[in-house]
Amino acid sequence: MLEPIDDFYAVIPAGGIGSRLWPLSRAEAPKFLHDLTGSGQTLLRDTWDRLEPLAGRDRIAVVTGRAHRAAVERELPGIPDHNVFLESEPRDSSAAIGLAAAILHRREPDVIIGSFAADHVIRGTRTFEFAVQQAVAVARAGYICTIGIQPTEPSVGFGYIRKDGELDVDGAPEAAMVERFVEKPDLETARTYYADRAYLWNAGMFITRADVLLAELAANEPELHAGLLELADAWDDRDRRGPVVDRVWPDLKKIAIDYAVAEPAAGKGRLAVIPGHFDWDDVGDFASLAKLNSHGGKNELAILGSHARILADASSGIVVSQTERIISLIGVQDIVVVDTADALLVTTSEHAQRVKGVVDALKLTGRGDVL
Repeated sequence: MLEPIDDFYAVIPAGGIGSRLWPLSRAEAPKFLHDLTGSGQTLLRDTWDRLEPLAGRDRIAVVTGRAHRAAVERELPGIPDHNVFLESEPRDSSAAIGLAAAILHRREPDVIIGSFAADHVIRGTRTFEFAVQQAVAVARAGYICTIGIQPTEPSVGFGYIRKDGELDVDGAPEAAMVERFVEKPDLETARTYYADRAYLWNAGMFITRADVLLAELAANEPELHAGLLELADAWDDRDRRGPVVDRVWPDLKKIAIDYAVAEPAAGKGRLAVIPGHFDWDDVGDFASLAKLNSHGGKNELAILGSHARILADASSGIVVSQTERIISLIGVQDIVVVDTADALLVTTSEHAQRVKGVVDALKLTGRGDVL
């Protein structure tokens, strides 16, 4: 069996509502609290189970919203109370991961942290573990390290990382430097990236010494860094924590860790990457959810829902049912049907990315009751 890595702490940011998966994913029941793969447990629990052999159950922290604390603790009954870091409101990934880094660095100055999203799907445990072990070795050498996924198709749904020359680090035979990050491309550009083995999907995983990450934040976002240190200083004092969080947290800058840490570090030659040779998906929309549950069949209809009642003839795509209503599909291809008690979504895989626009429209019209 794999032995936990002594100086390693896993961090699971569990935030965001997954707006492209509305109406399944909601503010009160976000994507990470759903079973989207038929595994019988939530994505959050899958993430915990994947990280426990690497870190040990007492060295996994979850950063989540106050509203989700009870649900997170139900899903993860073994998590120590002092490893649940609560956000009063969403402030993006730099604040979430930076908070965990600041708290853990205060508790353990030499700690290496690894950030892994709560709502991604990974298949290939051994290859995932090997990639993380390599990334920890790179982090010990003083670099910030990410894990990039070797593309399996020319996807327009993911950002990309372009790797540069090899990096010579003991225990990390696949390590390479990062040249730059690339935003989501159009299809023609994605085909070029797919043909070029130097491009990897950006999976948003970061492994680094906590002090290195904090130093990068201090250089690029000094006000955010100062706020996080103030929070960490009060965090383990129950009497002080609440007032400090209420005062400091709402004013923290909203910025993704890619922009605040990873891209600046790449420009300074301080960002490395390990290629991940495992199946990965961020389940960003219903098209990717359909692929995950299709078992390789191009003309298959994937069905999610323990009480789903579906009649289908010559149809493909995905149906997600949270009701006992009979849903009948006849001669429709690549269909997406999501049936909940108070909202129904019908679209196609081609237009799945546009679901976020529905959420934005509902916000503008004041229909927060269905969000």
